Amino acid sequence: MDSPVAANILGTIGAVCWSIQLLPQVVKNYRRHSTSGLHPVMYASWAVAGIPLGTYNLVQNLNVALQVQPHILIFLSLITWAQCKYYGDKWKLSRILLLGGSMGLVVGGVEAGLFFALRRGRDVGVEWPLTLMAVLAAILLGIGVLRYYWEIYKSRSVQGISFMFVFIDAGGDLVSILALLFSPRIDITGMVIYSVELVLWVGIGILGVHYRLRVFILKILKRDQASDEPTEESTDEAAERGESLPGGRQ
Repeated sequence: MDSPVAANILGTIGAVCWSIQLLPQVVKNYRRHSTSGLHPVMYASWAVAGIPLGTYNLVQNLNVALQVQPHILIFLSLITWAQCKYYGDKWKLSRILLLGGSMGLVVGGVEAGLFFALRRGRDVGVEWPLTLMAVLAAILLGIGVLRYYWEIYKSRSVQGISFMFVFIDAGGDLVSILALLFSPRIDITGMVIYSVELVLWVGIGILGVHYRLRVFILKILKRDQASDEPTEESTDEAAERGESLPGGRQ
């Protein structure tokens, strides 16, 4: 399935998805002035996941769009992490800027160091560090999504989750997998990284349908039950007319 043009197009679509994936969540948090149902650990783990993922994609010289993806993920994850600390933990803005900026510098420095070290290792035939980067990326991305499962379990709801974000992120994972399929050299390890997150997002989508459908059905049942109960006014009118009321009362 060697098609560089298709690989570049799909990779670009994936990069675009990852460019805007967290924006719906960021906007939703801002409008509600709340991050209830979310946790900063989710986004911190994604920011850290960008290090091994970015290193892997750069050293493996995947198409440019896939090389850009992880760095967009890091940036947006840090913004959403900052919202969690600001709205949820009530941190001061100055503290968030100081710590967030420091995290960004550390992430950039670590990735740069790993890139040069792993590229040198690959040139001399040492491949296992690259595999380790792929495994770390998959684990850290998975931890971020699994935190959603934990929050859903605790609250028994999907409150606070932007499903537009879930859809866009899952779509980005899917087209990234397709981009790797159409690349001149199929990277199985890279496909596994994106597949792990994709499967977890599908699970979140199923839970979202379950809980939202459940709430919808409960509302309908309550409304029907309320409509079946006689109101005080109708009870008084029936009594004046001498009509039987439910339960055999006159």
